[in-house]
Amino acid sequence: MTGDNTYSSTECKRSRCPVACVLDVLGDKWTLLVVRDIFFGKHTFKELQDSVERIPSNILADRLKRLQEQELIRRELYQERPKRYAYYLTEKGKDLGPVMKSLVEWSNKYFPDSVRMSEIEAMLKP
Repeated sequence: MTGDNTYSSTECKRSRCPVACVLDVLGDKWTLLVVRDIFFGKHTFKELQDSVERIPSNILADRLKRLQEQELIRRELYQERPKRYAYYLTEKGKDLGPVMKSLVEWSNKYFPDSVRMSEIEAMLKP
């Protein structure tokens, strides 16, 4: 823990259990969806807000801030007036790719109505 009662991006909060450490960062119902959308090429606040799940703007702003604090994403200014930012995965964020793929495969196995991996791969091709 740092001196100002915040946690660094490499500290576990509740315990040293690896699952608990990951859930401290990604364990709410919105964070992985934001990561997913950035993987899929959505980079602006508006693009992220327009996702099918319709994340409320205050929650989206909070999750983007948390993801930055955890060094999973970085933001780049793309417009001065008003200031607007684009969000991109860092190397740490990109390393979630295999985790996301495993979640899709698990979902496909147990939720037959979920989007198939082949459909997702087709969406990612240029």
